[in-house]
Amino acid sequence: MNKISRTITGLVMIVLGIFLIVIAILKAIFILIYGIPILIIGFFIFFNTKEDHIELIKHSGRK
Repeated sequence: MNKISRTITGLVMIVLGIFLIVIAILKAIFILIYGIPILIIGFFIFFNTKEDHIELIKHSGRK
């Protein structure tokens, strides 16, 4: 993933996770089953910078 798509995807998942957690607190607690994993995955996607360095190495090696 490049930086722009990683940022957009991460932010969308974080916002969706927070939204589902708020809905779970207000209405139905079982929605936490979906909200918490989506929030965690969103943070991993948003803060994963290792993958960008790997792609740079792969692309710079070709001639």
